[in-house]
Amino acid sequence: MSSSTTHSRPVRVLVVEDHDMVAEAICLALQRSPGLEIVGRSATVATALSDAGRYKPDVVLMDRRLPDGDGISAIAALEALVPDARVLILAGEGNASIAARVAEAGGAGLILKASGLDELEDAVRRVAAGEVVVSRSLLGGVLDQLTGRTPVPGAKLTPREREALDLLGEGLTTTEISDRLGVALNTGRNHVQRVLEKLGARSQLEAVTIARREGLIK
Repeated sequence: MSSSTTHSRPVRVLVVEDHDMVAEAICLALQRSPGLEIVGRSATVATALSDAGRYKPDVVLMDRRLPDGDGISAIAALEALVPDARVLILAGEGNASIAARVAEAGGAGLILKASGLDELEDAVRRVAAGEVVVSRSLLGGVLDQLTGRTPVPGAKLTPREREALDLLGEGLTTTEISDRLGVALNTGRNHVQRVLEKLGARSQLEAVTIARREGLIK
């Protein structure tokens, strides 16, 4: 196929969204946009796979949460069916971790539903052209995650939580930590639990290990 033929053909888009009003608004906006063509509309992962095989879209604009599954988990199956298709995930909410998960799954990007229709149209065009697109509000965090420049665990600990972490590092129990901090046992437990949550640890020992690895305690 010549490059002129490739560029003259509209970008074929399959919209996968289970909320009728949202799907209708997206389809209307994209259909009115020059050079974009809606070839199908699906409401589940199963129908998306069936429709993708039938319509061979260039771009699959796919809701992250669908009645029968997760849109991100379906990326591999969609691309196996239609190798040339690029999957752009549409999400009601998102963060850098979700966007990085999309990229790791082979997706073409993540766009938030709160984005304007202009940004959505632009994202579809850029994805069709081979780019990876992420909503502007998430871009910085995604780059940090994908390049390994993640925020240091513990950077968001409060001064009191840092004290609790230091005491965990000394091998103190929750009761002893509460006594040293001069707080009630329940308050001490809460401080310790928040430390574990913020460090992504499942136990006090793991929290100490992570903190030592990251230089938060000696």
